[in-house]
Amino acid sequence: MSEARTRHSQDQSASAATPAGDSTQSRSGRITRRFQELSRADKIGLVAYVTAGDPSLDATEQIVTAASDAGADVIELGVPFSDPVADGPVIQRASDRALRAGTTLSGVIELVRKLRSRTDVPLVLFSYFNPILQMGLETFAESAKSAGADGVLATDLTVEESDAYRAVMRAHGLDTIFLVAPTSTDERLARIGKASSGFLYLISRTGVTGTRDSLPEELPDLSRRTRRFTQLPLAVGFGISQPQHVAALRGVADAAVVGSALVSEIEKAGTAADAASAVAARVRTLREGARQVSRTE
Repeated sequence: MSEARTRHSQDQSASAATPAGDSTQSRSGRITRRFQELSRADKIGLVAYVTAGDPSLDATEQIVTAASDAGADVIELGVPFSDPVADGPVIQRASDRALRAGTTLSGVIELVRKLRSRTDVPLVLFSYFNPILQMGLETFAESAKSAGADGVLATDLTVEESDAYRAVMRAHGLDTIFLVAPTSTDERLARIGKASSGFLYLISRTGVTGTRDSLPEELPDLSRRTRRFTQLPLAVGFGISQPQHVAALRGVADAAVVGSALVSEIEKAGTAADAASAVAARVRTLREGARQVSRTE
């Protein structure tokens, strides 16, 4: 990672482009439109994460289509990485399976192209920064946009190091989504809010991904602090796996992000068809939590 970081610093110094430092909240891409639709309907959205290539890219195509048909509002396609330090054991195993199946970033982008012929659901490429940097920022952004991707979330890229990345992504019309942690100071929240577009991903708790029994008591305070610095939609992830978790986000967030619970369904399934069916069933169940309450009730 040190070589990649060095190259990134050089890219930043060499780049004459100035990133769109103010949050592009006026953008009207698929992600923004979907959240606007949810707001008008007074509904909590559902962002579904799957690891691309687990167990194969063809299977992921079936799974994503099924999740979209079942009511997922946004799909995050996880790009498998050899050292997924921010992920819990369920997603770590999924990443390992995808890598052993030969999944690459180029393959995931081609998957986006195939999915665009089957669904109009907003698609976010969810990746560690190293694969993006190894491909090259311009090459990645141009390829991702032409394939039909809507946004990018580079999990380990800090907002302080993101100027060149944001400039390139936004030049190609890709939303730049950043993570907000419970430990984020107000100063960092302001920076993240200014650097983000599409939506903000609020990490509900410190630690790695994985299912939990309940949401942390500190989450509403994190949401209130974040809303002081942005008008973008807030999506909460880490630990959400049950309809009651989605319902508990009433008045706290605009969407729930569900990952490990869906990836676990894929891991248990015997075939791609079984995995698609199981993920669709879980999405429908989680949508029940969103339907039980309005965001402003």
